[in-house]
Amino acid sequence: MFLRLLFVLLIALNIAVGAWLALGQNDTPRRAATDPGVAKLHLLSEQPVAPAAPASRAPVAVASAPAPAASTPPAAPEMRCLAIGPFDTPQDLRNARTALTGPGVRMRSRQEQTNETRGWWVYLPAPGGRVQALALARRLEAAHVGDYFVMSSGDQPNAISLGLFKDPANARKRRDEVAAAGFAAQIQERTEQVPEYWLDLVVADGARFDWRSRIGTRVGSHSTLCF
Repeated sequence: MFLRLLFVLLIALNIAVGAWLALGQNDTPRRAATDPGVAKLHLLSEQPVAPAAPASRAPVAVASAPAPAASTPPAAPEMRCLAIGPFDTPQDLRNARTALTGPGVRMRSRQEQTNETRGWWVYLPAPGGRVQALALARRLEAAHVGDYFVMSSGDQPNAISLGLFKDPANARKRRDEVAAAGFAAQIQERTEQVPEYWLDLVVADGARFDWRSRIGTRVGSHSTLCF
């Protein structure tokens, strides 16, 4: 009987302790996890996730590479263009060309026709036909004017030739002598076409190209168009 009563008391005691543990813990004040004045720590996983702000598409400045500086080509040397001549013969021209050949020298040969004075002709113009020309010749003989010739051809047939002179002073003297005898003598310069041979050069202006020291000074020079 006593054991049964003790058993019931133990069961009642267990029920009372269980009820106290289940109901009495909510009223017990909980101890703070941190000291006063210290911010409470939160795990990273407990932090609220804020929505990501849309990325702003700000213009990105792209630095452009500096343009390579344009290289300035060296200034071309100024060219000097000369015409050297005239040479008397084609062989003289070839010799000069050989003597002047060298680096930086451009050359060309050319031939031109020119009128060259062959002398000064003293004459009496044709008085008419052949008969009049012969009569004038007899008058010259009577006036002791010698050294004459009646032209039978050429550009002035039947004219009376009184001489061809290389020196114009001698031609004027002859004219004056015939004029003193009473005849109207005249002087005409006689020319003929002859070939001239030239050598054109193109050289750098600052090259101090001395062509005279190579071929001599028997020919001249003048500026000409470059080629």
